Amino acid sequence: MDTNIVKGAGLMKITGLKKVGILLLVLIMTTLVGCSTKDDKGITVVGKNFTEQDVMANMLGLLLEEHTDQKITVKSFLGGTDVCFNAVKNGSADVYVEYTGTGLMNILGEEVILDPQEAYNKVKEEFSTNYNLEWLESIGFNNTYAVAVPQEIAQKYNLKKISDLQAVAGELTFGTMQEFLERDDGMKGLQKTYQLNFKGIKAMDAGLKYKALAEGQVDIIDAFATDGMLVKYNLVLLEDDKNFFPPYYAAPLIRSETLKKHPELKEILNKLAGKLDDRAMAELNAQVDVEKKKARDVAKTWLQQEGLIQ
Repeated sequence: MDTNIVKGAGLMKITGLKKVGILLLVLIMTTLVGCSTKDDKGITVVGKNFTEQDVMANMLGLLLEEHTDQKITVKSFLGGTDVCFNAVKNGSADVYVEYTGTGLMNILGEEVILDPQEAYNKVKEEFSTNYNLEWLESIGFNNTYAVAVPQEIAQKYNLKKISDLQAVAGELTFGTMQEFLERDDGMKGLQKTYQLNFKGIKAMDAGLKYKALAEGQVDIIDAFATDGMLVKYNLVLLEDDKNFFPPYYAAPLIRSETLKKHPELKEILNKLAGKLDDRAMAELNAQVDVEKKKARDVAKTWLQQEGLIQ
């Protein structure tokens, strides 16, 4: 047998093995890169189109920037509930702050549940089952409807609870948004539940309510419990002692798929659990709406004060 042929065959075999080895090495390296904890897509945080959501979107974003090595993108003022919810549901975004009442009634189409924990449990279960989305722990504040009066009115009539209005409603004029006037869980239900007959009711734009109250055109208004204008005008929120208004507790709503890829996000975002009550959130909103600070700056300062970021 020609020894050169044998040597050539052996050389071809060795060369072929080297090529296979190189290909395997490339395949392994590609797989390792794909399994890396670093996600090229990163994490996208979105927010609805109002101040509170701007603050909260930036707060989530800053917290994630501090405690992960992921690329964090914040898109506040993305749109309304439908826009943000669908963005997270379809995967174009990963997380945003939602409210239990909105999730229950607006998204799921369920009847109101007045017990806060029961409402939270309901949305947590249904969103996980139907949308593969997970509600994390409540941040603490409840952005529901509220009834607000000036300090002098509260002192004059000794008002602390909404039920205290029953004896003096005939002397007071209520200023309200048209929407609140027409809703069953607004003025209609409020008057029925608390047996209130006001001296007068004036429908007006949301932006005019506080000015009308300050000028004495009305004595009492509907508000949202975390509205920054409550701080500006130093108003008193009357306790909803009959639990008429539905709970709208805020919590991060995140894709289950995102948590599977990055399980550490749950613990990071839950650092906010129970940290902000209604008044504290209203004060943060006021810094943006009244003092004209940037939402990101307001969120960053608060996180630093709480020791959640450097």
